[in-house]
Amino acid sequence: MTEQELMKLTPGELTDLGICPTCFNRKHNGAVYGDNRDKLLYEDEDIECFFVGNPRADGHMCIATIEHYHDMSEAPDSVNEKIIRYAKCFMNIIKDVYQCERVYMCTMCDGPNNHYHIQLIPRYSYEKRGSKNFVKPRKEYVYDEAKFNSVKKQILEYSKEHL
Repeated sequence: MTEQELMKLTPGELTDLGICPTCFNRKHNGAVYGDNRDKLLYEDEDIECFFVGNPRADGHMCIATIEHYHDMSEAPDSVNEKIIRYAKCFMNIIKDVYQCERVYMCTMCDGPNNHYHIQLIPRYSYEKRGSKNFVKPRKEYVYDEAKFNSVKKQILEYSKEHL
C-alpha cells in the first residue's frame, strides 16, 4: 500500500496493519489526527501533553511518549517516572482550572502497534463515580483561551522546576 493510500485509513485500520497511527501522524504532519498545535500544552524530548481533540470531558488530556513504545512495560523507567510525576501535577492543575471533582488516569495501548500514552479524564460533581467515566461519549473539543493559557502556564512553571 502506498503512503497516499495509508493516509486515507483510520487510526484503527493503521493499527490493524501494524502501523502506529501516532508515529504515522507525526511523520506525515497530522495526516491522521490533524494538526494538534492548538491543543499542545507541553513538549520535551520524552513526552508531549495536549488536550484531546475528541474529549470525554472538558479538560481531558493526553500524555504521550515522543519515542515509540507499545506500552509502559517497554518504556525506560526514567520516562515512566516522568509521566507519573507530570500526570500527578497535571491532575491537580485540571482540578484547579476546571473545578472538577476528580481526574482519572488510564492507559490502554491496545492493538498490534499502538503508541504508549496515558489519558487524564476529569469527572465532575454532577457525574456518577465509577469506571463508566473511562468510556463516556466523546464530544467535540471546545477551545477555552483562559483555561488553556492557565493550564499551559502552570505546566510550564512545573516543568521549569522539575527539569
